[in-house]
Amino acid sequence: MTKQASPKYAPEVREHAVRMVFEHEGEHASQRAVISSIAAKISCNPKTLRNWVWQAERDQGKRPGPTTDEQERIKALERENRELRQANKILRKASAYFAQAELDRPFKK
Repeated sequence: MTKQASPKYAPEVREHAVRMVFEHEGEHASQRAVISSIAAKISCNPKTLRNWVWQAERDQGKRPGPTTDEQERIKALERENRELRQANKILRKASAYFAQAELDRPFKK
């Protein structure tokens, strides 16, 4: 299993940047312009900030898609599914091994 990279930006920075975008939307022609302006101020890639803003909008019900809580639940279920598949694979192999050992055992009268 690969280790995920730690987030480059602290949650407080993300929240502050998203709040700034929402607060300054009326001052720019589009959300894209606001995001570009704020991203430059916090030395962040505009695409990254856009993802944060869109996720916040999903969490607030303003944009369709899974909320942060739903995404975490999906990840947990996918992890559990992987673990169960691995356990089933191990059990199948063990079952086949013991079945073969039973067949190889001498017959008792």
